[in-house]
Amino acid sequence: MNPDLAEPMSQLVDELKRLPGVGPKSAQRIAFHLLGVNREEAQRLADAVTQMREKIQLCIQCNNIAEGDLCPICRDPTRDRTTVCVLEQPNNIMVVERTRQYSGLYHVLHGVISPLRNMAPEDLKVKNLLERLKDGEVEEIILATSPTTEGQATAAYLIRLLKPLGVSVSRIGMGIPVGSELEFIDEATMVESIEGRRKV
Repeated sequence: MNPDLAEPMSQLVDELKRLPGVGPKSAQRIAFHLLGVNREEAQRLADAVTQMREKIQLCIQCNNIAEGDLCPICRDPTRDRTTVCVLEQPNNIMVVERTRQYSGLYHVLHGVISPLRNMAPEDLKVKNLLERLKDGEVEEIILATSPTTEGQATAAYLIRLLKPLGVSVSRIGMGIPVGSELEFIDEATMVESIEGRRKV
């Protein structure tokens, strides 16, 4: 609580500070902005948050966010059902979709293996990924976890799990970002770039 603010305002600031990327100053700025909007606008925001919490659930197939049993991507009959891209979080889907280069389906793990955050392999949403492989329709799994230590450990775990099942498993290419100069690239990134090279 901030003693310089009225209690309802201080409480709002405290709640806003819990949001990712929102520090104390940003939280105060947002709170004062909301104080300045009319009652209808404030109510629309409150209603939107409430509706989102009440109506959004996880897709029973891929664990993406959905307003019913299946998310829009899993419902789309034009998607390539032979390929599944495995991601850490639902918001990663938007990053891949923006490229317009991928037309398959997704699977969201909702985390990565991280002993520091008490995330073990059994905490990840892997069970329904394995279920999806039983009918033989999926031919390739693309592992698109981040190139962090946790992301790499999660990819290694999934490779060990998936390889014996007879499905093709690939890992997204990693390495030097487009527009970067080689002199500023660290050794680990350079190793990834060389190991992940492809023929042209």
